[in-house]
Amino acid sequence: MSEYKAPLEEIRFALEVSAGLNEWTDIPAFVEAGEDLVGAVLEEAGKLARDVIAPTNVIGDQEGATLQEDGTVKTPDAFKAMNEAFVEGGWPTLAFEPDYGGQGLPGSLALAVSEMVTSANMAYSLNPMLTSGAIEAIAAHGSDEQKAMYLPNMIAGTWTGAMNLTESGAGSDVGALKSKAEALPDGSYKITGQKIFITWGDHDLAENVIHLVLARLPGAPKGTKGISMFIVPKFHVNDDGTLGDRNDVRCVSLEHKLGIHGSPTCVMSFGDNDNCIGYLVGRENEGMRNMFTMMNHARISVGLEGVAISERAYQHAVWYAEDRVQSASIDRTGPDAVAIIQHPDVKRMLMTVKATTEAARAIIYRNAWALDRAHKAEDADVRRQASGEADLLTPISKAYSTDIGVENTSTALQVFGGMGFVEETGAAQHYRDSRIAPIYEGTNGIQALDLVGRKLNMDGGEHWRALIEEMRTFCSENASNPSIDIAALASAVEALSEAAEALFSNGFERIVDTASSATPYLRMFGTVVGAYLLSLQSLEASRRLEANTGNPEFLKTKQLTANFFIEQILPVGTALLKPVLAGGSTLSEISTEMFARQ
Repeated sequence: MSEYKAPLEEIRFALEVSAGLNEWTDIPAFVEAGEDLVGAVLEEAGKLARDVIAPTNVIGDQEGATLQEDGTVKTPDAFKAMNEAFVEGGWPTLAFEPDYGGQGLPGSLALAVSEMVTSANMAYSLNPMLTSGAIEAIAAHGSDEQKAMYLPNMIAGTWTGAMNLTESGAGSDVGALKSKAEALPDGSYKITGQKIFITWGDHDLAENVIHLVLARLPGAPKGTKGISMFIVPKFHVNDDGTLGDRNDVRCVSLEHKLGIHGSPTCVMSFGDNDNCIGYLVGRENEGMRNMFTMMNHARISVGLEGVAISERAYQHAVWYAEDRVQSASIDRTGPDAVAIIQHPDVKRMLMTVKATTEAARAIIYRNAWALDRAHKAEDADVRRQASGEADLLTPISKAYSTDIGVENTSTALQVFGGMGFVEETGAAQHYRDSRIAPIYEGTNGIQALDLVGRKLNMDGGEHWRALIEEMRTFCSENASNPSIDIAALASAVEALSEAAEALFSNGFERIVDTASSATPYLRMFGTVVGAYLLSLQSLEASRRLEANTGNPEFLKTKQLTANFFIEQILPVGTALLKPVLAGGSTLSEISTEMFARQ
């Protein structure tokens, strides 16, 4: 038993409080995103996720993707009808430009739909997610001809996209890649090399796969400064848009993975027959900058995977806890055994998963709304400030949420007890699937370094200081509110401010201290911001209860969830101030020889 039901009331509430849903139509580009349309989109997406996509989740895990003798990749049969329903329903088109077949709706709304799809089948969701990132990169850096040739079919979902960075021996050090590109007389390029860990690099769900490949031109500078980006289609595209011959790019093997078995993770080989043709995107040696457009999109989407898999595991654990009868009530109010959901420690586990999932969701939805304003707001200063906020929140969205995803799927499995450890219940799949997310798109340690090394120093610290001040103002204005422990939140905000100021003042002279503190600082940041955003939700719930609008049971639960987070989870985040301030004092004394095997 592992059904999924989209938490539409929760998603709608989070969009309203954290993602500015009621302000979308104030932006001319989003004037169509009114209440009726948004409601219909969420409702229909929920049905698609529940009825069409979710039933394929276990099938994908059990059957997996397979490499055929002819070098093509076959996905589970059940994926084909599901993908057709997704594409034919126009779901890939939601947030993209109407000029190329998109609907032009807010990215925040598309993100909410993506959450449902990801909860329903995380392995499958990676395909449209990576395609969206490739679309963003081509739209931002491609020529007009490239946009016209590739974007309409990619936005429609009949073609998909893949990101080709990683190479054996390079890993996260992308600057060490060895793939080569050689200019040809007709303006195209001959591509040679091999890429590993290429998610959905080949499959049978689309007519064409458009690879974005990082490679190095002859004489290019060393490191990331000498990398260029190329479009390499699986099938060549004729001038009239029809498909031509197969390009010289092949999947040569599939990785055998811990989880997401339905998602093909390919080793892609380019130019085995010396005839792989690619096309330069943007200018030479700017490929890494161009790829970051795709990577930043992917980092928020991967963060969403942590939320989505937490939600799926939570629903599964609640179902089991309601159904599993074991032991009498701890207070001995009756002699009979009760459902385990009545036992305090099980309630604590479920509430921990629920509260942290909702906090992470709020962070990511706010991140998406900042991006919407950065791209579409009319006022230039609003766009600049929103862009800075989005940059600040992106590493937190990715790392905090995916760490939470792993922890929560583990906790949800614990609710099952021994039955969670066997594959029969399906709880183990959530745990296995979740584990890739902290590794994807720059490991979470890299995200933490990005936060302390780039984002804290960006624009002189303007954006994190603005967020700190926003939280301080909230605490000041609501100091007498009886429904929220404002004193605890205010103390946590000051602790976060102290940590940020300390890291900001380190400079390059204390870069080792800053790097040593990066991971606990990111966790602290995510926890405090999560507590603040849940407090905003609690305040809104109080307003609606007083006005007698909305679902009282849901709104009271929102209040209790915020209180639980502040009481049980926030103190752990605030306690990270000490290790943040300690920096590398102890780590620097530990020699690498101390790790040697005895």
